[in-house]
Amino acid sequence: MKKIIVSFFLLIGFIAVLSAQIDKKAIGLRFGGLNGNGAEVSYQQPMGANRAELDLGLHSGGFGLSGIYQWVKPLPQLSEGFYWYYGVGAGLGFYNFSKTTTSFNLGILGQIGAEYDFEFPLQISVDYRPGLYFIPPVSPSYDGICLAVRYKF
Repeated sequence: MKKIIVSFFLLIGFIAVLSAQIDKKAIGLRFGGLNGNGAEVSYQQPMGANRAELDLGLHSGGFGLSGIYQWVKPLPQLSEGFYWYYGVGAGLGFYNFSKTTTSFNLGILGQIGAEYDFEFPLQISVDYRPGLYFIPPVSPSYDGICLAVRYKF
């Protein structure tokens, strides 16, 4: 399994020679976040050829906030409008598991995904966001595969 993961990231590194100019903000929903327990409000802010993504997820047990810096690359071999991205960032959350048990989480996140920007102001994306939380004691987080729909403005 490690060989497959390493090979995948090496392949991504080799094809990451193209760059795109990200020029629009986007806001929408990212479904499946918070470890599959709901949706997050998602905002993307352009930063030249890259961007920052901020996501806030609420559910019955608390909330989670994440910020990811993303490198965005076009996929012209598929079609104009297709992009892939990868990034790193941080996440924090506060969860109330019962009346007596609460938890504050703080950690680092990674993200990899693909998106399509339509000719009208709509973007859809699919991504995966693993994390490693240091507070409380070290614990991994596998956010699962998420679908996002955003309005570009």
